[in-house]
Amino acid sequence: MPPVHTGAPVTTGASTPSSPAAPEAHAPGRPGYRRMSLALFAAGLATFALLYSTQALLPAISDGFGVTAGQASWTVSAATGALALFVLPLSALSERFGRTRMMTVSMLVAVGVGLLVPFAPNLEWLVVLRAVQGAAIAGIPASAMAYLAEEVKPKALVGAIGLFVAGNSIGGMSGRLVTGWAAQAWGWRGGLLAVGVMALGCAAAFLVLLPRARFFRPASLNPRAVGRTVAGHLRDPLLLRLYGIGALFMTVFGAVYTVIGYRLVDEPFSLGQGVIGSIFLIYLVGTVSSAAAGQLVARAGRRGALYLAVTTTALGLLLSLADSLAAILVGLVLITAGFFAGHAVASAAVSRTATSGRAQASALYQSAYYLGSSAGGTLGALAYHLAGWAATVGIALLAVLGVVSITLYGSHAARAERRHGSLAAAR
Repeated sequence: MPPVHTGAPVTTGASTPSSPAAPEAHAPGRPGYRRMSLALFAAGLATFALLYSTQALLPAISDGFGVTAGQASWTVSAATGALALFVLPLSALSERFGRTRMMTVSMLVAVGVGLLVPFAPNLEWLVVLRAVQGAAIAGIPASAMAYLAEEVKPKALVGAIGLFVAGNSIGGMSGRLVTGWAAQAWGWRGGLLAVGVMALGCAAAFLVLLPRARFFRPASLNPRAVGRTVAGHLRDPLLLRLYGIGALFMTVFGAVYTVIGYRLVDEPFSLGQGVIGSIFLIYLVGTVSSAAAGQLVARAGRRGALYLAVTTTALGLLLSLADSLAAILVGLVLITAGFFAGHAVASAAVSRTATSGRAQASALYQSAYYLGSSAGGTLGALAYHLAGWAATVGIALLAVLGVVSITLYGSHAARAERRHGSLAAAR
């Protein structure tokens, strides 16, 4: 296996006849871009497969340990909550030690813990191991976003991030599909072991394919400097709106996909674990919508793309209320398409908005995003336990309304800023 480069700084001054040409940023059509896309696709696949490996198995875990849906949901919320807490400090370490090194260590630790998770003796140990796994995974998303922002040409950035997000959607789909059918054959522990082995293969592909970082510049590990950078991002109104949008979109997604297994295993559907796992093939829709986010922004603008994403998501939520399996499946298709499009647009906007401290900017987005996932999973499960699927949909629709409100406020603020600029120019 070839060594993985760790992002050492490279001098990019003008080339001379006796020196090699300065490196160019990756762009579509070039071999380095293809290798980079495949490597980060594999990383995204492993990340989502591991992070949500217990989600499709929650009814089986509830039965296995004799616990409620709300208690079992902590096997998901603990992982996403730990990721949210650790993504910022690990992104700071990536500023010092390199994006590729951080992603590599995080991937190896997450996969190693993933191979231990199936052997948890009780729910408490399962939750603890999942929290450790989530903390390890935290080094991947923010570092990946910062790596892309540094290594890819600006015009290709939305598309490159869309491909990474597409890897997330494939990982979420394949992880749940593998765990569902493996659990039907060998129990939920066998399902978790199967997804751990799959993630191990993804890690090997990532290590082999990822190109070295050519534009990374290491920064000193100065907590005060990191604090100033974070404070600056949190004072940026646009970044704050994008963080809120990411959190609310993920609240919807976390609520729906944490609870949907319980709804489909109950009457009148009574589906088996393998069939429920196959429902997550719908994630393929997210692969398409996230990869197409760049074209959508080019045609409709960022806010137009977000309006389309929230409208699609809301229609899917309303359709899922019907007691028809066909209607529920169509609703999940719309929810998934809207969520992944909105996530790709918002995360790409964060990378483009932050001109410095990109890792911290992306880390704050990821923190908000996964806190939204934890909140959505926990609140959605509690709502279902108390009042059924309609209550879960109600939680999700409130989050959708929040996205609409933030986007409308952003549109109003942008118009006010343009008017103020016009008046100032007239004077």
